[in-house]
Amino acid sequence: MTDISDDVDSPVDDSTPPKEKVDELQERVEKLRSENEQVRDKLLDANAEKNKYEQKVERLKHENEKLKKSPLFVATVQEITDEGVVVRQHGNNQEALTEVTDEMREGIEPGDRVAVNNSLSIVKALTDSTDVRARVMEVTETPDTTYEDIGGLDEQVKEVRETIELPLTDPDMFDETGIDPPSGVLLHGPPGTGKTMLAKAAARQTDARFIKMAGSELVHKFIGEGARLVRDLFEVARQKAPSVVFIDEIDAVASKRTESKTSGDAEVQRTMMQLLSEMDGFEGRGDVKIIAATNRFDMLDRAILRPGRFDRLIEVPLPNEEGREQIFRIHSREMNVSDNLDYERLARVTEGMSGADVKAICTEAGMFSIRDRETTVDMGDFLDAYDKVREDSEEEGEKSMYV
Repeated sequence: MTDISDDVDSPVDDSTPPKEKVDELQERVEKLRSENEQVRDKLLDANAEKNKYEQKVERLKHENEKLKKSPLFVATVQEITDEGVVVRQHGNNQEALTEVTDEMREGIEPGDRVAVNNSLSIVKALTDSTDVRARVMEVTETPDTTYEDIGGLDEQVKEVRETIELPLTDPDMFDETGIDPPSGVLLHGPPGTGKTMLAKAAARQTDARFIKMAGSELVHKFIGEGARLVRDLFEVARQKAPSVVFIDEIDAVASKRTESKTSGDAEVQRTMMQLLSEMDGFEGRGDVKIIAATNRFDMLDRAILRPGRFDRLIEVPLPNEEGREQIFRIHSREMNVSDNLDYERLARVTEGMSGADVKAICTEAGMFSIRDRETTVDMGDFLDAYDKVREDSEEEGEKSMYV
């Protein structure tokens, strides 16, 4: 770029005609204006960079000040007296009597978690300690499954209602009889037989809060994490009582104890011990009922099967012919089926299939009808769907042999 200042300072030749002199001066003025605009833009960019660095410096100063402050310790309020508040510091179990303001005294109660400084003075109250993972397992909406949606399990429905529903809806009956209500039920049987549906129907019938989790979610990498999650899960259930805790695949965390010395097996056993403690501990569970389900009843530890933890062990087998017919009718009641649909024949040909398989056949039959651009699902669609579901099941069985 040419130096505009040199160009401006250079004298104009006197021999140049006046008109050309004016044009030349105007050209120099335009160059100066352009240079001025460029300098102004650079100045604005520099100011923006300056502001950005100033904000960064302030943030670093703030973080530095936080690092210089003494850390706070977590403690639990043990007792509130006229002299002050008794707190117990976590870790070393040290107790101290400390004074608090009237405002803070009104906001805390025994059992609350608080933050204390080096002198064990309460700085602030802390929020609920329950693990957020336990809270997200809570199903906020009432399950939409009813007992009418379950086919072929009349005896199992009766036992679940006696064990889970009756203690929540009519507890006085147990008081008058002089017995403790059943505490939990274990559903065991092949996959797809309706164990989860039974749990949902029981929760809906009692208007209880439904908390669902899988046993595999309790198995964690770090020591103590699984036990803590179990403890927090039951704490949430007690807070939301009446509630129904449904633990699916409980064999993942309650399998038989072995002599294995690996850290993984030891952590699973620690988690199971916490589960046993919550199910049959010194603190009553109140209106918290437990339903567990497993496909591997033979793998469960004897300690979790004893009365007091699971008072009812209910087998949920594959449906018989009558049960399969009921399930076909249940899952096809919203479908536009033809008059020639033979439910008895469908129940006969599906020997050995589970309720989940029957539901899959109904869905596939509807898909076959849609594929043919038909609005009515007929017997042929159901038979084609049966062949497809059976072939898929056989292929999955062959694959599992090589896994």
